[in-house]
Amino acid sequence: MDGTVTSTGWGGANGYTITIKSDDSRYKFSYCHCSPEFIVSPGKRVKKGEIIGKVGPKNVYGVTNNPYRDGEGKPTNGATTGCHCHFSVQLDGEYVDPLKIVKKKEGILY
Repeated sequence: MDGTVTSTGWGGANGYTITIKSDDSRYKFSYCHCSPEFIVSPGKRVKKGEIIGKVGPKNVYGVTNNPYRDGEGKPTNGATTGCHCHFSVQLDGEYVDPLKIVKKKEGILY
């Protein structure tokens, strides 16, 4: 969905996070464990399918009071053991299954 970036930054257990609110303000999308080199910034309007960020590194440095560490004691990108995108969706403030809003066409999720 199209929307507006509402925040980018450190999100505790979610690591570096990008949050977007849909144009109708009913949906909130969070992309967690991102690269801290954000492509978008708060207030930017984004379109469905637009690249908004990159998956972040496992280890991040310079985050004050980051309690998350890997097995070697290095600081991690939130509560994670490796690189991935944690995607969550809220509808009217309640978490919903993201697959219920992802459109499916010809067997391909996009």
